[in-house]
This record gives sequence, structure tokens and C-alpha cells, in this order.
Amino acid sequence: MDRAKAKEMIDKTKQMMVPVIFVGDKFIVGFNQMKLDELLEIKPQA
Repeated sequence: MDRAKAKEMIDKTKQMMVPVIFVGDKFIVGFNQMKLDELLEIKPQA
């Protein structure tokens, strides 16, 4: 709904999809649990 923020996200990520998740200086477009766990250094439970 905020066009300025939408433009900012498109400029940063070159994507028009949601969600866009930022972890530090990296971003994930769409939901990717494996990549999110990797960036957050979460180890899989046995």
C-alpha cells in the first residue's frame, strides 16, 4: 500500500514478489526455509 516502500524494495532486490526477507546484508525473495536457516545459522534438529 506504500508505493515509496514498494519502489524501494524493487530497487534493492529487482523483484516484485513478496515476501522479501532481509538477514544482515542478504535478502531472500519468497519463503525459503533452508536459506533462512543457513543465514541465521540454525542447525537442523535431529
